[in-house]
Amino acid sequence: MIVDGKAIAEELYKELAPKFAALNRPVKLGIVVAGTNSVIESFVNIKMKAAERLGVEMVRANVSDKSDAGRILQTINRLVATTDAIIVQLPLPQGVDVNEVLANVPKEKDVDALNPKVPEEERPVHAPVALAVVEILKQSGKEVAGARTVVIGAGRLVGAPSAWLLGSLGADVSVFSLEKGSIEDLKEADIVVSGAGNPGFIKPEHLKQGVALIDAGTSELNKKITGDADPACAEVASVFTPVPGGVGPVAVAMIFKNLFDLVGSTR
Repeated sequence: MIVDGKAIAEELYKELAPKFAALNRPVKLGIVVAGTNSVIESFVNIKMKAAERLGVEMVRANVSDKSDAGRILQTINRLVATTDAIIVQLPLPQGVDVNEVLANVPKEKDVDALNPKVPEEERPVHAPVALAVVEILKQSGKEVAGARTVVIGAGRLVGAPSAWLLGSLGADVSVFSLEKGSIEDLKEADIVVSGAGNPGFIKPEHLKQGVALIDAGTSELNKKITGDADPACAEVASVFTPVPGGVGPVAVAMIFKNLFDLVGSTR
């Protein structure tokens, strides 16, 4: 089964649109964008289009790619005071302490669930990619509880939150990194979630038949966005997410699900 992330996202938007409308008030989502970069602009535009269809006002604050942490924190504080929730678009300028910046986003306005000072179990919402992984598995009919699960990478956007959320749902989770693990670890996994950003390194021979392979890794190779898994893995997997078009659209929809959950909790 090759997952159509756009179709899943479309269903989520259909559920969310009337919920936002029922709030009977404008909802503002702030986004801090550092510098100009075609890849960043692409991600921002996708979020802005999603916001528009839901009637959410995106308040964009641009800062220079030469900005220091102080300038970015001033911008965040202004958005905290004037919007319902905030996205800090990564990456930030070189030399800026990302943890320091993200720690200044209050958990009640943190749609990306990235504040490093807030433990996972205390977050009002969870990381959009992790939520997308769970939603895709759910819609694919893959049982999470008790499943032997390998998460590749322990990054803040994919690996760490996915490992925690799947573990909280009863999966038997191990985290594998390219530096410390063995690719052989994948052969016993019922579910593999990858966020390594290493193009095509997962091959069909690394997997067991019927695995659910959720590829959340994105890299640019020969001017094309590609995932961690060789497309031929789809022949072995019972669930396979292509890149692009798999996890990404669902993760964007989950940003707005988080936004609604945060706004709805303050009503």
